[in-house]
Amino acid sequence: MHKLFFSTGLLLAVMLFFTACGQNGDTTGPDLTLENVRLAFIHVGDTNDRGYTYRQHAGTVAMMNALGISEGQVLNFWNIAPGAAVTTSIEEAIEWGANMIFATSFGHGPFMHEAAQQFPDVHFFHATGNLAVEANLPNFHNYFGNMSQARFLSGIAAGLRTETNRLGFVAAWPNPEVITGYTAFFLGARSVNPEVQMYVMYLNAWNNPTVEGQLAQALIDLGADVLGQHADSPTTQTVAQANGVWSVGYNNDMSIEAPDAFLLAPMFAWEVYLIYAVRTFVEGGNVRTDVLYGLNEGMVVLSDLNPSTIAPGTAEAIAAAEARLRAGWNIFTGPLYGADGTQLLAPGVEWIEPLSAPSWNFIIEGITER
Repeated sequence: MHKLFFSTGLLLAVMLFFTACGQNGDTTGPDLTLENVRLAFIHVGDTNDRGYTYRQHAGTVAMMNALGISEGQVLNFWNIAPGAAVTTSIEEAIEWGANMIFATSFGHGPFMHEAAQQFPDVHFFHATGNLAVEANLPNFHNYFGNMSQARFLSGIAAGLRTETNRLGFVAAWPNPEVITGYTAFFLGARSVNPEVQMYVMYLNAWNNPTVEGQLAQALIDLGADVLGQHADSPTTQTVAQANGVWSVGYNNDMSIEAPDAFLLAPMFAWEVYLIYAVRTFVEGGNVRTDVLYGLNEGMVVLSDLNPSTIAPGTAEAIAAAEARLRAGWNIFTGPLYGADGTQLLAPGVEWIEPLSAPSWNFIIEGITER
């Protein structure tokens, strides 16, 4: 874990800022309103990715519109990879006067945690992270959307569309968030097509369009005729389009890039959490330490289905499964078996996520890593 080092000048600026906020330095005091609260966002990419960061910023804009937050109250940091740049961004945000700092990538977590300890009057909000509960700090929060639900529904479209019964999935990293997501996608496909198999290839980056395109092509060469993705660009979609196969996007309606290939996309609606967090904070309430919102809260959604590509019956099958999910059915319910045949979940046994961050880290039968 990297330590944060702040200059004397910055510390003085922070002290002056908090003194101005109230005699006790409380940023949630009576002088804080929706008209003067300051929000900083540290992004791992930028909106040109047409994927994850594009969707994150769309959530910010929707929150601003809903709460009447002006552009002058928001500071964005783009293309901040985990490392020293996160520390620098936090320093600049605090010097600017941020009351709330949001970070959007898993690797930002340790730096947010350290800053929360250093500056108890600033609140830190980390999407996708898993450190806040153990840290037990009143100003450090984790949040995520239950993307497994939307992934499962998008997998139904893939399972009904495939003609080879082979799916391909371009995966960012071999970590629990990604593995949880593509497992849910596969289980959705299997729920309507028990014969389907899936190949997975890892990008080892969140966003590398060149390598993403190479992996997408390799999966097609293995016989996959529907591709899914956990990658932050539309490249998987454009490769599917060029090869005359189908694809499921992520975080955006990518039918513009691939009108003859794109089926649909699971997406986050980040504004659902942001509206809750900002409003609660400004009103002096306690923002929960760890928040997981799903379909019922509107935090995860599907794009419109592409009427020119989806298989007959797709909309009806998705609607039926969505009703089950909204009623409380758990996707990760046994029996589930590992790729080596080991029983992972006995019949009827559920996998319950302990935190908002996904933690399923098993490769199940029917999925092959390449």
